[in-house]
Amino acid sequence: MEIAKSLVTAQAARRNRTHRIVRQLHLWIGAWGAIAAILFGSSGFIMNHRAVLKLPQGSSSDLSKVELPVPEGVRSTPEAMRSWLRDMQKLDIDNVRVMRAQPVEFNGQKIKPPARWMFSGGNARVSTQAEYSEGNASITVSTTEQSPLAVLTRLHKGVGGGLAWILLTDTFALAMVALGISGILLWARGRSAKQMAFSVVGAAALVLLLIGGAAVV
Repeated sequence: MEIAKSLVTAQAARRNRTHRIVRQLHLWIGAWGAIAAILFGSSGFIMNHRAVLKLPQGSSSDLSKVELPVPEGVRSTPEAMRSWLRDMQKLDIDNVRVMRAQPVEFNGQKIKPPARWMFSGGNARVSTQAEYSEGNASITVSTTEQSPLAVLTRLHKGVGGGLAWILLTDTFALAMVALGISGILLWARGRSAKQMAFSVVGAAALVLLLIGGAAVV
């Protein structure tokens, strides 16, 4: 009897210690991502209701727009042109996208329009975009400055933040996952599986499944 009682006491002590550890992790993880949760929650709400509530999304203003002559040697591939823009024109170009148009019929013949090469870069505040039609002798380069609200929404989408921002937001995303798991563990303490299923956690999971399923059908 004494042995059984001591085993129960030891198990209860381990459960209490585990509960304290999970609670401390929950508090510290929540503190790390608290400001990020406010920023991402605010910007996410703004973007999610931009059409219905007509919430402002920020604005952008054109700083410059120029036509640059393109040397014939860099017109062969998008990669060659990107290297020329970065090395010779000192433009912050990170991304390249090739847009190929469908053939159109003209006077009974199918004509294939030239592909467009789209280059983009910069940061969350100042962005650079360049557009080139395959075979042309020049490229159009535009520089745009974003307002503070537009900067916030761009950072929310991971645009213009750079590698450091991506790594930082990854820690916030993982913190949210850990916060959810630890929150469920804290809520589950002392509750049976049936009580969990018919609690706030179960209701939230059911609503998520119903709305998520309706969104993808």
